[in-house]
Amino acid sequence: MPLRDINLFHHVQNAIESLLAHRLRTILTMLGVTIGIASVTAILSITRGASELIAGQIQNLQGNIAVLRSGAQSQNQAETFSSTQTNYAAATLTEDDVQSLKKISEIESVAPLASIRTTIKSGSNGNPNTAYSVVGTTPELAKINNLTLREGQFMDEGSNASTVVLGEQLAINLFGTEHAIGKVLQLHSKNFTVIGVLKKTNQPVNFSNIDFDNAAMMSTQALKEFTQNVTQIQQINIKSQSPEKLTNAIKQADAAILKNHQDERDFSVLTGEDISRPTSQLFHTISLVATIIASISLIVGGIGIMNILLVNVAERTREIGIRKAVGASNNHIMWQFIIESIVISLCGGIAGYLIGMVAAVILSFSLPFAPSFSFNVPIISLALALVVGIAFGIYPAIKAARKDPIESLRRPF
Repeated sequence: MPLRDINLFHHVQNAIESLLAHRLRTILTMLGVTIGIASVTAILSITRGASELIAGQIQNLQGNIAVLRSGAQSQNQAETFSSTQTNYAAATLTEDDVQSLKKISEIESVAPLASIRTTIKSGSNGNPNTAYSVVGTTPELAKINNLTLREGQFMDEGSNASTVVLGEQLAINLFGTEHAIGKVLQLHSKNFTVIGVLKKTNQPVNFSNIDFDNAAMMSTQALKEFTQNVTQIQQINIKSQSPEKLTNAIKQADAAILKNHQDERDFSVLTGEDISRPTSQLFHTISLVATIIASISLIVGGIGIMNILLVNVAERTREIGIRKAVGASNNHIMWQFIIESIVISLCGGIAGYLIGMVAAVILSFSLPFAPSFSFNVPIISLALALVVGIAFGIYPAIKAARKDPIESLRRPF
């Protein structure tokens, strides 16, 4: 369908005049495309914002940190790591392993980690149906996971005192404020005093696989006493002196733990790449599926455009006959209706993009990251609108172009 000898501006002008003659019909036709583009824009903006946040977190993992976990490494270790922290294998790591790792010269920090999920209450606050992570660890975990205090202090290593450090969001949930130093909470029927509150981390991907913003931390010994020695070490985080020394540190750690376990490989070692891979793959899969679902409304919108154009072709049969009688070619007639379809779709696309931007900003208030409005988001949105306009305008346009001029002129007004 060549565009030569076709006055594009004239066709666009005619298309706009024709569409304005039926304003309500045009607006209703645009609605499907508008909703589809708004959905795609919002999803792209939000997922790109999340992607930038996760990319930053993944970058932090590609350094000098590794994790030793209870349980032998499976063929799909990544999938194992992506599970929740309550799904640990049977604990095989011990305090002796922690002490052995501390003796390795190339390892700078060692932090054991044990975790349970339980309800936490503070006086009349705290939802009894909401479970939070309670983590037993040492102050070294703060160095490894880049945790910083908003106020207060970390628990002492080896202390069995009934004290906890709270994530900022958990402190707000329990006490209505992040300023919770000295306040008392209950784990089951036992009281614990808050001695520290972490700054917000916004770490969806981290070595400990725990949302520290919604977690309570205490010493490993205190957690063991609270659970009557049922809870054991499930994970040990290690930090080498430098990224260059990580590989050698892992080899030495692996050898030390194997020696402690009589050469039984009942543990696994994970690096930042192992941890970030499943999260990244899962995120991209979710983004793709969400975009495909949102695009379904574009197809519905395109079908709406096609139906309305078919109605227009039927109503304007005599007009088509007159235009052909005075010399209009099939190509001219065809492009007239394709351009009408494109105008409807692009107008709907522009409106949808603006609505999608507003929707993404509103949704971001309930998310830990801001949407990303990169230059390719409007390009993708409007390109989709253009494709819909062309794809669903072709059939009505061809049908209009094939109208017999003599039969068309016989059509009464």
